[in-house]
Amino acid sequence: MNSNPTSISKELETRYRGHLSLCEIDYAGQQRLTEARVLIVGTGGLGSPVALYLTAAGIGTIGLLDADIVSLSNLQRQVLHSTPDIGHLKVDSASEKLRLINPEVNIVTIPELFTERNAEEIISGYDLIIDCTDNLPTRLLINDTCIMLGKKFVFGAVSRFSGQVFSHVPGSACYRCIFDPSAVSSEAELPCSINGILNTVVGITGTIQATEAIKLIVGTGDPLINRMLAFDALTMAFNTFEINPIEDCYCQHG
Repeated sequence: MNSNPTSISKELETRYRGHLSLCEIDYAGQQRLTEARVLIVGTGGLGSPVALYLTAAGIGTIGLLDADIVSLSNLQRQVLHSTPDIGHLKVDSASEKLRLINPEVNIVTIPELFTERNAEEIISGYDLIIDCTDNLPTRLLINDTCIMLGKKFVFGAVSRFSGQVFSHVPGSACYRCIFDPSAVSSEAELPCSINGILNTVVGITGTIQATEAIKLIVGTGDPLINRMLAFDALTMAFNTFEINPIEDCYCQHG
């Protein structure tokens, strides 16, 4: 254990005992989590498990960015929200639940669309960005803004029975290195309510994203940098693919 754990109160020692018992996290790692500022873009299917686990983990400040409201069709997979929340802003519904889980975490709600107009200002206030969106233009905007500002981010995507996750740090492969935006199929861009999604796939993918975020903040383990994890829930096959940064990609020159 860290020789100087006095910066964490007895109450927080009890709350985070599971982390403090891991030598890979310990007091120093928990302190890093407590000091971290994480932005979650999208508080739907992926954003729900990401926000739940990062709040429970004790992230110091969590920003929730989403302009959408809760609808009945969301409830099959967006587990932060419940039937009485229908018609309410997702960020408000989410923040209410998260504050009950861990009142030590500062939850910031941003009920706005993420656009070129506000992207730089919003992202600049956070250390790590979690991409929990479901459309190509927003993913590219998150990717490009994070690269421009030198921010780390964790990408996640789901479709039907499959999920994908990778992490980016300055200089590593980015979204544009992995996916050719011009070659993304129209089917892949259909919303889950139309294309279909097994609800547990969203939970698995979001939980992996949260795990990547914790590893990046604490500085432990082997994050999915220059690698992409893909899984198929029907066969329970998990595969990791090496990704080589494209030499002339924006991420290699900033």
